[in-house]
Amino acid sequence: MGKFREQASLFVDRDSSIVNEDVSVEVAPLSARMRPRNLDEYVGQEHLLGKGKALRRFLENGSLPSLILWGPPGTGKTSLARIFASKIKANFVALSAVTAGTSDVREIIKEAKERWNLLRKRTILFLDEIHRFNKAQQDTLLPHVEEGTITLIGATTENPSFQVIAPLLSRCRVFTLKSLQAEDIKTILARSLQDKERGLGNIALQVDEEFLSALSLLCGGDGRSALNILEESVKICRPDDSGVRHLDREILKEVADHNLRHDRSGESHYDVISAFIKSVRGSDPDGAIYWLARLLESGEDPLFVARRLVILASEDVGLADPQGLVVAIAAQQAVSFIGMPEGMYPLAHATLYLSLAPKSNSVGTAYTAACQALKERPGESVPLHLRNAPTKLMKELGYAKEYKYAHDYPEHYVKQQFLPEGLDGCRFYEPGGLGYEKRLAAWLDHLRREH
Repeated sequence: MGKFREQASLFVDRDSSIVNEDVSVEVAPLSARMRPRNLDEYVGQEHLLGKGKALRRFLENGSLPSLILWGPPGTGKTSLARIFASKIKANFVALSAVTAGTSDVREIIKEAKERWNLLRKRTILFLDEIHRFNKAQQDTLLPHVEEGTITLIGATTENPSFQVIAPLLSRCRVFTLKSLQAEDIKTILARSLQDKERGLGNIALQVDEEFLSALSLLCGGDGRSALNILEESVKICRPDDSGVRHLDREILKEVADHNLRHDRSGESHYDVISAFIKSVRGSDPDGAIYWLARLLESGEDPLFVARRLVILASEDVGLADPQGLVVAIAAQQAVSFIGMPEGMYPLAHATLYLSLAPKSNSVGTAYTAACQALKERPGESVPLHLRNAPTKLMKELGYAKEYKYAHDYPEHYVKQQFLPEGLDGCRFYEPGGLGYEKRLAAWLDHLRREH
């Protein structure tokens, strides 16, 4: 019995050190010190935690399934996991998939089993950046999540549909967190300025409303980023003769001039480039130029943008304005030649040109239709009159015999069969009715009717 009490005491101490983790005010950044300790302090995510919402009901019932929290940086995923553990009185163990491995998970599983056997206390394993675990590492979690040995809370900024293996995903509920609103950020900043225990309440500060409004927009819905910028602003701001630090827009500009968030390899990368492409396709020059600026100012490879413009020029503008492809290629060549930052001029030039150009997707539609015909009738032979005839034997077999040379006829056109026998009469290309393609449609109709 003594050994049991000794082991139980060990687990109680370990639980206390993890769940009630207090960060040193002197060392920890403001964003860590101001981490919410309960749901009353938590800001945002009303769609998950509001009255009657799923997560709120789980907590009120004292139960929590394994789950994945998916959302942008600084939206409160880690804080929410800690609050969950405290609310249901579970042991909280945090790992980062960046530094942890399978051996760490196995050790936590072993302790979780012992803790349950000794104390009947559940263990929450919080795995930050779960998308960094490979398939084999995620597989090690499966049986223990299935058996309930641990309650897994995975946090990720990446779409779990692509980054979390299907068997693990099927055992977890996925909850999507949203970027914080400007008013949410303002609330967080105001609390940190007033809090004398964990925040900046003991520092003599004069904070302009304009500073708070600009910062709440600048951080892009990232609460952690907002607090980090606030703390950095306080550090670089010199007090006046009376010892007061004055935080204004100039201080903010100095600290956060390049605080745009754009992950070139993550989901935000694909979201922003998708918005750029759809704005050009949708003929919105304002949206297109905004997303272009967002891409370039965030450090995106300008040649990546140029490649997308070349594709757009054929895919979405096409023959409605054949000059679009010329402009896009010229932009690609120009940015390769002059580099950045001046490369933004040809890229903006091409972006606006393609946004304002008439649109047609007939190029891609025609190619897709031809591919479908090829798939349905893959063995069609080349008609004899279209074949090459470099030898006497081929000529004797009739190769190229009845071919009609278009330039020998009026308007340099003569009606003849160019498709294989089984596809004769098929129409793959249907011209659009805008821009230059309207002229092409009239010309094609003329040829088909007059000859």
